Amino acid sequence: MTSGWHGRWNKQWLWVSSYALVMAVIPNVLTNNYYMKMLIVLAINTIIVIGLNLLMGHAGQVSLGHAAFYGIGAYSSAILTTKFGMSAWLGIVAAILVGGLVAYLIAIPALRLKGHYLAMATLGFAEIVHILFIELREITGGTDGLYGVPAPSIAGFAFDTPQRLYILVWIVLVICLVMALNIAKSRVGRALRAVHGSEIAAASMGVDTAKYKIQVFVLSGILACVGGSLYASMAGYVSSESFTLTVSITLVTMAVFGGMGNVWGAVIGASTLTIMQEYLKSYNDYNLVIFGAILILAMVFMPQGIYGAFSDMAKKLKHRLQAIPGTAGEKHAAS
Repeated sequence: MTSGWHGRWNKQWLWVSSYALVMAVIPNVLTNNYYMKMLIVLAINTIIVIGLNLLMGHAGQVSLGHAAFYGIGAYSSAILTTKFGMSAWLGIVAAILVGGLVAYLIAIPALRLKGHYLAMATLGFAEIVHILFIELREITGGTDGLYGVPAPSIAGFAFDTPQRLYILVWIVLVICLVMALNIAKSRVGRALRAVHGSEIAAASMGVDTAKYKIQVFVLSGILACVGGSLYASMAGYVSSESFTLTVSITLVTMAVFGGMGNVWGAVIGASTLTIMQEYLKSYNDYNLVIFGAILILAMVFMPQGIYGAFSDMAKKLKHRLQAIPGTAGEKHAAS
């Protein structure tokens, strides 16, 4: 069993390394600023959806309010850098702290709820935050938003071009990916899956369900704040229109479509639907309808998402090959 676990983990590292290598090569192939910005948005969405995947897929806690944390991260960075003169790095750190604190304060009462009630509570939270973004004009700029958000820099090297910011964002994404894979394979990941399966059974086995639910909610909110801070650095401005209910539903759709309960499902879902969203910009008025339909179809026909569907197909194909007389698969199975 131990050798099998190590084998699976080594395979995960191989996938992470291959993914990072491909992303490192892409800027040398796609030098157009349009594609660079699209890939930055893709990476930001993936960071947020990785957090949602841990929350919904592993812990079984539904959230329709992650656009709020996305916005909190963006506005915190923007306000602290444009109005208080903080450096971009301090703005990002402060955004993480603010987002983590808000997520903790929301998690304590909200996670007492379950199922649809929890979804409605997080949805209400997101709507309240969106209204505050608009109404607190002196702080947030109201409907005009905030402009002049600076890009982070290291020793005079500013990430102020799409190509440079791409490097930073994808480094952050790989770090988040490795962290999520570690969590999923750890004792914490097993505890989260136990909570997902049955909170009562998990509690009877000694799992502190409340603690793990709060921790994963806070982590998920922090990752959304990280994404928001990076988005503010990329765009140079923030506006309330970027953090609406549609954004929350889009993020949930990415998590479900890719495959909840597997970190790679978050990568697949965010990548696929971000590209699709880019090519559907001419139908912006129908975005909510389109992504709502995708969410329903995915839950009906692919409850395990794209990753789960292809994994099942691969397993069935492997079993069929092993059943063919004289194949290497059959010989291996026989041995």
